[in-house]
Amino acid sequence: MKAETRSRIADVLRRHQAELLEMWMAAQEGAAGRRSDLQTDKELRDQSRRFVELLAVAAERDGIDDLAGPAWAEMREMLGDLSRSHARQGFSPSETATFVFSFKQPLFTVLRQELGRDAEALALELWSATRLLDHLGLYTTEVYQKGRQETIARQQQEMLELSTPVVQLWEHILALPLIGTLDSARTQVVMESLLQRIVETGASIAIIDITGVPTVDTLVAQHLLKTVAAARLMGADCIISGIRPQIAQTIVHLGVELSSVVTKATLADAFAVALQRIGLSVPRPTRR
Repeated sequence: MKAETRSRIADVLRRHQAELLEMWMAAQEGAAGRRSDLQTDKELRDQSRRFVELLAVAAERDGIDDLAGPAWAEMREMLGDLSRSHARQGFSPSETATFVFSFKQPLFTVLRQELGRDAEALALELWSATRLLDHLGLYTTEVYQKGRQETIARQQQEMLELSTPVVQLWEHILALPLIGTLDSARTQVVMESLLQRIVETGASIAIIDITGVPTVDTLVAQHLLKTVAAARLMGADCIISGIRPQIAQTIVHLGVELSSVVTKATLADAFAVALQRIGLSVPRPTRR
């Protein structure tokens, strides 16, 4: 019975490709949720034609019971590309899966035309077709979600990099203004960005400004010390600025040892110290 079910589905797909495609296109183009703003009719037709062709070939070669088989590899690749493309374009997961699920209507119609006089055979074929398309539809959802997670992770990484700019204040002097929470992931980005700029500019002093860091706890302090230690290994001394009274009290209360690091209340004070270290100074303007 398994081989018979496979051969009938494959045979229907092979002999009725053109008919199935036209019926499917009519249903998709007339659907209430059609996203013509995201996809042209030509793009939809090309994807639909490719789907029907690959479905017929895979079913003919390997049946419909093992979709992990080699004959289905090209179909999986096609649906994977489609799902990732839909994720980037702004389609929802349900809209992406509906592309596959909507093929049930034309396929069921053709199956009824072929097997309408054999109720038992028709029921078996409809069930097999349902399982096949449900599996493929769920596969698109899985790939879509994975693609979205990868996109979100990449965007978060890009935001981290953008939120930790390293600027050159003067020759041999860099500044790294930190805004927001400093966790382990961001500390890694901070260190990589700072060390890369030290190599590029040959800086000997780096000012780490924490004015925009809302709170400093033991973990944040340890992250700062790791960044300072990494910079020193690259030949640059660090000055930490933005030490507000509340942060100073917290650091003392936590018992964090920052005596080996120069700290200043403001970025301006830290910059003045950095200039002195390289033998420069900015005279204060005199009042007239």
